[in-house]
Amino acid sequence: MSLPQYLIGIPLFAFMGFGISFILNMILKTTWLPVVLYAGVLAYFFVTMGELKNGDYLMLFTGMFGIALGGWTIHTLRVKGYRMF
Repeated sequence: MSLPQYLIGIPLFAFMGFGISFILNMILKTTWLPVVLYAGVLAYFFVTMGELKNGDYLMLFTGMFGIALGGWTIHTLRVKGYRMF
């Protein structure tokens, strides 16, 4: 991959992970379920497809960071008294 693809792809994975995690957390009312599901998907990819490049690892872990940030955001909002759905 080229540098522009990395510069666009890395924030895109983080924003997509955050958005999907935030929506799943609001609908399912479970704070860390998306993190666990994504960790399972990562484990599956690492076991079955061992030939990933460095950029692939970087993007997958950036997505994990976005998902964890979404769970942390929902948790913080619930602690402060906001109710989602």
